[in-house]
This record gives sequence, structure tokens and C-alpha cells, in this order.
Amino acid sequence: MSQTDSFIDEVTEEVRRDRLYKLMRRYGWIAVVAVFLIVGGAAWNEWSKAQERSKAEALGDSMLNALQIEDEDARRAALSAVEAPNPAAAALVDLLAAAEMAESDPAGAATRLLGLADNTEATPIYRQIATLKAVSLPGSGISADDKRMRLEGLALGSGLTRLLAEEQLAYLDLEANDVETAQTRLQQIIADAGVTAGLRRRATQVIVALGGDVPELEDSAGETQ
Repeated sequence: MSQTDSFIDEVTEEVRRDRLYKLMRRYGWIAVVAVFLIVGGAAWNEWSKAQERSKAEALGDSMLNALQIEDEDARRAALSAVEAPNPAAAALVDLLAAAEMAESDPAGAATRLLGLADNTEATPIYRQIATLKAVSLPGSGISADDKRMRLEGLALGSGLTRLLAEEQLAYLDLEANDVETAQTRLQQIIADAGVTAGLRRRATQVIVALGGDVPELEDSAGETQ
């Protein structure tokens, strides 16, 4: 390499280095800010998780402490006083409080459950559970028409709550002396692919008690049971 070429390379390198330094002086703060944002974001994320974990632990402790109270009235009052940090936690508190009230005050328990069922901010599954619990409570004070309306809404859905709603509708049919419709509902429940063993057993027992025919089922090999 000639001295001229070497000199040109050195000048080029100096120019590049000078440009780099200028860029760093002009835009280097962006990199610093980016680092702070990344570190700060990670710290905020960990702090948020710790806060949520702390709230969940506090909620769990409050509910457990309330449930351990021996006096029924005091236990119910303690549960009602639990402060829920979010709609999901509030739904759990409502379900627990209603369970405590179910025997001594079924109408009050049903009212609390229906309040949860009608709460649009609550998670759908909690609202569905609240509806099923409310309509199945003896002495709830809920009219048969209101029960049917709420259950028919659940029966239009999917999953296990649909079948549980159909079961409760069958019981309403029996209360109305519509035995044939009740048996048909129960037979459809037994034949449904999503039915649980417990629900199938209950439906079968009611059909047998009514003198009806239990549908034959096929196992996975295609053989009738």
C-alpha cells in the first residue's frame, strides 16, 4: 500500500470517528433514556406484581379470618365487611356470604346472588354460578317465572352451566306437573356429550323415580351401555 493510500485511510477513519462522536453528542441521550425506560419498566412491572400479590394475600387472609368466626351473625358480618380490590374478588365474597346466609336467610342469600348475577362488571362464570345458586335455593322467594327466564338464558349458552340450567328447568317442569317435558329434558342431559358423571347420575335417578326410560348410551367403542 502506498503512503498516499495509507494517508487517505487514516483521514477517512478520522472523519468517521468524528461523525460518530457528533452523533453520540447529539443523540446519545436517547440511548440513556431508553435504558432508563427499560430498567424502570421492569422495576414497575415487578412492583405491580408485588402489589397484586399483596392484595390477593390480604383478601385471602380477610376471608379466612371471617370464615373462622364461630358465631354465625358475626361471621356473616365479617364477610360482608371484606373489602374486595376488584370485581372478581367481590364476586367471590358475594358467593361466600350467600353460602353463609343460605340456611338462615335464603331470601337474603338469593337477593345477594341475584345482585351478583345482574352485575355486568363481574366475570360471566361468576354470574352464571350465582344464577344457578339463587334459583336452586329453597325458600329463595324467587317466582317460578323469574327462575325460568333466568335459566332459559343460561340454557342458550354452552358448557356445563347450560346442562345445569336444563336440570333446574326440569325441576321447574316437575313443580308445574309437566312430567313429560321434565323427562325429555333429563333424557337429553344424559345423552349430551358434555355431561358429567354426577349430573348424569342425578338425571338418571329422577327419571327412574318418575317411571321413565333411561336412554341407552354408547361407549367409545360404539357399544351400548
